[in-house]
Amino acid sequence: MPGLRGVEVRVRDGGDLMPGDAASTATPVVIVGSGLAGYAVAREFRKLDKETPLVVLSRDHGGFYSKPMLSNALAGQKTAASLLMKSADKMAAELGATVLAGVSLQDLDTAARQLTLAAGERLAYRDLVLALGADPIRLPLAGDAGDAVLSVNDLDDYARFAGALEGARSVAILGAGLIGCEFANDLLHRGIAPTVLDVADRPLSRLLPAEASAWLRARLEAAGATFRLGVAASRVDRADGGGLTLALSDGGRLHADQVLSAVGLRPRVEVAQAAGIGVGRGITTDRLLATSAAHVYAVGDCAEVVGMNLPYVMPLMQQSRALAATLCGRPTPVSYPAMPVLVKTPACPTVVCPPPPGSNGDWQVTSNVAGCEARFVGADGKLLGFALLGTATSMKQTLAAEVPAWVAD
Repeated sequence: MPGLRGVEVRVRDGGDLMPGDAASTATPVVIVGSGLAGYAVAREFRKLDKETPLVVLSRDHGGFYSKPMLSNALAGQKTAASLLMKSADKMAAELGATVLAGVSLQDLDTAARQLTLAAGERLAYRDLVLALGADPIRLPLAGDAGDAVLSVNDLDDYARFAGALEGARSVAILGAGLIGCEFANDLLHRGIAPTVLDVADRPLSRLLPAEASAWLRARLEAAGATFRLGVAASRVDRADGGGLTLALSDGGRLHADQVLSAVGLRPRVEVAQAAGIGVGRGITTDRLLATSAAHVYAVGDCAEVVGMNLPYVMPLMQQSRALAATLCGRPTPVSYPAMPVLVKTPACPTVVCPPPPGSNGDWQVTSNVAGCEARFVGADGKLLGFALLGTATSMKQTLAAEVPAWVAD
């Protein structure tokens, strides 16, 4: 079979796929997605169960790499090849699994517990884990250069972006959120001047209080970044003499050698939705990561767990450990302890532990030349979240110990 990696797969009469190892008489656990979430579940599952057949489906090369590293790889002069930690073959051997690379789903039949791949092969599952990830949100930009706007969401995207930077001296970044600020900092290490645009009036507006945002902005600007806030790009055109020109909502124009879109991610829910599985912002699950369909689970960026879609590493790891136990017959609800997020902006070291959604309270901010400490304090005086910048990041462990869990038994 083209695209096959790892343990042999046999095709039975009628096009059914079955793992070809010694345990192939059992129906496999199937994980759709080979990103950080998919492989985290696979690894945690294998720690507890060495025998049950395991199949990982990947729409790309199936190799393992850390997606969070993509937004600070330029500083380390990393190539896409050097970011790939293990090939699909190595992952298959390590996990005792079948890794099918370069495949996509055509149909999911939850009643029959069966997947149909785009090439027509069918694969039965005992349990199915959807680790589908998320897609970059694409702004509806007018102009003749919409196809030139780049985004970085996987290793292939990073390879294209890094290649496009050859000879570039300026990059316009659409979005002043977490990823936009991280890429701005990273581009500075390549001697490339980033200009960050956002409709919000400050960077990291969803994570930081105003005073902390201003502190971050000042440090990134001192390092060489430029912010144009309260504006949106309306069109992008190829400029005479090379590069791109952005038309802005305030009537201004901005020229840049490249444009990077970092306005957010949209969970991939189409496969689940087509199969009649409940979706909201993401694929909705309970604390067992179970979807509305029996024997179907969701984890990672595509999942909306008890109303929360958290596209960060720590929630993903909590989900993976809990789900692995559940798949091994020990139903384990996921718990979310305090989960600080490291913002990869070395020009302004930043750690954020957001308060739980819907929390009532106020930000209390103190700052000096060296650091900024912001505490989100509830009406009862308890610490519910924090943001630490500069030298204040040294307080991360101390404050994290005081913050209550987001989801606990």
